[in-house]
Amino acid sequence: MRAKLEADLAAVLTAISPVNQSLAAAGQAHLDNLTKPQGSLGRLEELALQLYLIQGGQKPSADPCRVYTVAGDHGVVAEGVSLFPQEVTRQMVANFVHGGAGINVLARTAGAELYVVDAGCLGGGFDEHPNLIQGKVAPGTANLAKGPAMTRQQCLQALLLGVDLADRALAAGVRVLGTGDMGIGNTTPSTALYCAYLGLDPTSMTGPGTGLDKPGVDRKAEVIRTALALHTATVKSGNALDILAALGGLEIACLAGLILGGAKNRQLVCVDGFISTAACVAAWKLNPATTDYTVLSHASAEPGHKIALEKMGKQPLLDLGLRLGEGTGAALAMFLVRSAAAIFNEMASFASAGVSTAD
Repeated sequence: MRAKLEADLAAVLTAISPVNQSLAAAGQAHLDNLTKPQGSLGRLEELALQLYLIQGGQKPSADPCRVYTVAGDHGVVAEGVSLFPQEVTRQMVANFVHGGAGINVLARTAGAELYVVDAGCLGGGFDEHPNLIQGKVAPGTANLAKGPAMTRQQCLQALLLGVDLADRALAAGVRVLGTGDMGIGNTTPSTALYCAYLGLDPTSMTGPGTGLDKPGVDRKAEVIRTALALHTATVKSGNALDILAALGGLEIACLAGLILGGAKNRQLVCVDGFISTAACVAAWKLNPATTDYTVLSHASAEPGHKIALEKMGKQPLLDLGLRLGEGTGAALAMFLVRSAAAIFNEMASFASAGVSTAD
């Protein structure tokens, strides 16, 4: 089975290619000929051009938009890295399904579809619901401070679950994806992944997560340092898949797969905050061309996020002090994506509007 999973992932990675930059001149010329000073709509123009390139030089389309909020539990919670008990992951999945969470409100407001995915929650399956995808790979990860969080096979399964989510969205005509997460303790594996992939230090990267005090943050950083030392050989190998299996989470791997699938399918992926960006780094390390298909929705209030973004050379669209996760920032970014497409498609040119150009 593992051989087939390896082959399936290899096929996905091979199918991802960079956008055709030769189309950029025509897209930029169109934007420059709209009734405004050149570049005056700033990041919206950049976003419009990115969407234009992703969609192969066609009139950019932002709709439909779909957010996947992916849930999983983490064995490292046993190390005392979260203020909240693990039952909250399951409880929040139920809250998402019944429409009561922050992501439900913001997805509705943004006009985005929302699906909730169980990639690795503790316990059995959930009651069936039209907006719930039962994709449990395993009932949570192992403790990454004691051994690998996932087997290589589990990591492959989670990645390919994410690819399947992108493919389901493509079959429904979805042009723009959003990543969201839910998992008590998941800032710990995310921070470990940033440190392993980007060569960063746990002390500067570790934040409060759900609200740890200074001693709690210090303890969490030490847990991450222990995990990195335990998996030194894997980290030094530079093998992106093995690093993800050793230090990641089932929902993080699933989100990395969603980004890979979106890139394969030429869908724009709005990446949410701290957890989703860790998944984005994993996808980027698996195939660097994914960077053409992602937009970092917002700057997380987690202190390490800014450091990671600088290492990635990425600038977030929004900076609102958000640190909820769930896909909330991605939903907000979707309004900007829709606005960027509308600017490209609906603004008049100088000639059509009879407006004089600058000298």
